[in-house]
Formats: sequence, structure tokens, C-alpha cells
Amino acid sequence: MLRHTSENKMIKSMILSIQFLTRLPINIPIDFNEENLKKAVFYFPFVGMLVGGIGGLAHYLFSYLNDDLAAFMTVVSLIAVTGGLHLDGLSDTFDGFFSSRDKERTMEIMKDSRIGAFGVIALILDILLKYIIISNLEGNIPLILALSYGNSRLIAAYLMSTKKVSRKGGIGDMFRRSNPKLYAFFGGLIFVVIVALINPMYLIPLLFNFIMAEIMTRVTYKKIDGFTGDVYGATIEMGEIVSLIVFLGGIK
Repeated sequence: MLRHTSENKMIKSMILSIQFLTRLPINIPIDFNEENLKKAVFYFPFVGMLVGGIGGLAHYLFSYLNDDLAAFMTVVSLIAVTGGLHLDGLSDTFDGFFSSRDKERTMEIMKDSRIGAFGVIALILDILLKYIIISNLEGNIPLILALSYGNSRLIAAYLMSTKKVSRKGGIGDMFRRSNPKLYAFFGGLIFVVIVALINPMYLIPLLFNFIMAEIMTRVTYKKIDGFTGDVYGATIEMGEIVSLIVFLGGIK
């Protein structure tokens, strides 16, 4: 059992971050309270690197058989390790935002467990685009995946820490109320230093992620006046794609 030392509190928060962002079987009960939540945000980019690294491992293993199969199994493994959590947010967000309804009706559509036409289109385009990009990536693909998935989770930590939420009482609101700015900042700073040490050019995909996040902020503020858990998930999915596209553009 973990005792309540400051080190063990951070370990608990790391476990909570993994449990929240992935479906990896870590069966250690962690209290879902504000103290643990704000510290969990510190680990978001590093859990993202873990997720991308698992996808990279799948690509490495199957690349000995066939490049197309490697890309396909990479996408499958990435969906499996996250349980499709962010894909669900993407589909709900597209269903709501493209419904052309007022804020209240848009929020109702996003909460509906049924998936609509725009949600299906978003899922197909997301998965197909990732497959195409990964099929055409060159260089250290496991590293590219780890950094791309770390970028998108860092962006989620940034948004949770600095932007307003639309729905009170939801997961996004719980993270926002925990006031995770300090932990998000230091987690992000360490991540940026790591990326810069690997290759300063690798900071360019992260820069494009921040640009995408600000665009997404303007859109979601206009549509529903703030973020929800679904929109965080959609932003993570789009952040992954943005990073992968930039890497595909020739960053070595």
C-alpha cells in the first residue's frame, strides 16, 4: 500500500494519469479527488509518449512482415491502448458542432450515446488518415509516434489548465477546478526540454499543436462557450494528426 508521502502522492497521480488516459490494466485504486487530479496532469505528455511508444513497438514488430500491415497494426494498437476514449470524444464533438444548433441543443447531441452521421465520418477520416500517414512516415517511427502522442496530451493539459469549461460537474470541470496550472507547466517544461535535447526541430510539431489548440478554443467557445471532456478528446485526436502530418512533411 502506498503511504501518504509526497513522493508516493506523485506516484499515485502518475497511476491515475495512466488509468485516465489509457486502458492499461493497472488495478490499483486511486482516489479521484482534486489533489490527485491536478498532479495527474503533470504526467499527461509522458503518458502520451507511452501510448505512442506502444504503437511504435507494434510498428517495429510488424514491419518485418509488411509495411502496410505494420501501419494497420499500429493504428489498431493505439486504439486498443486508449480504449477508443478520444475517438468517442471526436465523434461526439463532430456530431454536436456540425449540427448547426444552439448551445443547449449542441450539448444535448454531444451527450447522446448514439452516434450520428458526422461522428461516423469523423471516425473514418481520423483512422484512415492516421493509417495513410503512418504508412508513409520515414525515419524513427516509434520516436515520431511517441513525440506526436506526447504533444497532443501536453496540449490537453494546457487546455485543461487555462481555458474555461462549458459543462459544470463533468470530467473536464473536475480537472479545471483542481487548478492544475503549476503541474501542467512543469510537466510541459520537462517534456519540451526532453524534445529539444533529442532534436530542436522536433519542437515544430508541438508548435503546430499549440496553434491548432488556439483555433479549437475559438471554435468551441463560439459553439458551446467552453470545453467539455468530449472536446478535449477531439483535440487530442486532432493534435496527434497535426504532429504526424508535420513529421511527414520532412522533419528528420
